[in-house]
Amino acid sequence: DPGFTHSCHPAPPRAGTRNATWNADLGLPPLNYYSIPLLTVITTACTVLSLVGVAGNVMTILVVSKYRDMRTTTNLYLCSMAVSDLLIFLCMPLDLYRMWRYRPWRFGDALCKLFQFVSESSTYSTILSITALSVERYLAICFPLRAKALVTKRRVRALILLLWTVSLLSAGPVFVMVGVERDSMEPQMLIAGTNETGGPVEAADTRECKMTHYAVESGLMGAMVWLSSVFFFMPVFCLTVLYSLIGRRLWQRHQETTINSRVAYRDKSNRQTIKMLVVVVLAFVLCWLPFHVGRYLHFRSLDAPSPLLSLLSEYCSFVSVVLFYLSAAINPILYNTMSWKYRGAAARLFGLTDSQPPRGRTASTMKGDVSSGWTESTISF
Repeated sequence: DPGFTHSCHPAPPRAGTRNATWNADLGLPPLNYYSIPLLTVITTACTVLSLVGVAGNVMTILVVSKYRDMRTTTNLYLCSMAVSDLLIFLCMPLDLYRMWRYRPWRFGDALCKLFQFVSESSTYSTILSITALSVERYLAICFPLRAKALVTKRRVRALILLLWTVSLLSAGPVFVMVGVERDSMEPQMLIAGTNETGGPVEAADTRECKMTHYAVESGLMGAMVWLSSVFFFMPVFCLTVLYSLIGRRLWQRHQETTINSRVAYRDKSNRQTIKMLVVVVLAFVLCWLPFHVGRYLHFRSLDAPSPLLSLLSEYCSFVSVVLFYLSAAINPILYNTMSWKYRGAAARLFGLTDSQPPRGRTASTMKGDVSSGWTESTISF
């Protein structure tokens, strides 16, 4: 059962290859994907990440929605990404449940389809938002006058709505590809036996939330694999080009000897913003790369079975589960680390500072807000 989404894990391990819940002597598959120690590590790490991620992303949404000076075009994109991350964490309990006990699936076909659809569409929305945000920064830095006319809060809100629509439509095939199915070799009666705890073995119930036979046989799974790869590698290519052009432009300005103080301040703010966005992009790429590598190795092992490829695929899958939830939790940490304005707004949110920011030219300007102070509107948070 090769999975194309982060929440669809590779095929369950063969009995005897790990510590299994069921006894291998009975000829039955194990109930979990990994050994109990590994599952404990994964569950602990994901639980910690969920606590940090939910708190951080909720704080991001509150900061942007509550304070007018934080309601900029760039921050609207970051707020959309925070919503995506919260939806991902909402699906995490079911994802962990499948790793601990992948059969029988007891939550029905609708929930099986829905939680994987939400995870997939949220991931698409995140990468599209990062790409759109980077295009905006490219326009603002390389074509500031054109960007002043093009980039407005209303248009950004409309674009975010469009990105979510594209993400939902792109993830739509999940409803056909994923479902609850039983093994074709399901036994007709219960097999007598006991598990490691001395309890009875329930061999007859083989319901699994997995890729459907129709998806595999029709070629739909292969098409979705290509689509998810395009949603990763094409934006990464575009981001590489965009930030290379932005860096080149900022370097050219830095070399100009006749640059005035107004442009110098703007470029300094631009450089700080670009540093933060580059770190956000790199974090996303590094967190998702093991998943794509593991999936590639898994499909290679299906065409040409190899113990080494299977082992590498297994460990990539293990790492990618944790990194996937890390990618949903890390952005607020990066904002807090690299942006003084975000730290200030968070402090105001918790009543640690005055409710209003200092009155002044630099404190009141906002990155991406083309309605006022465009030449200094380069500080994201």
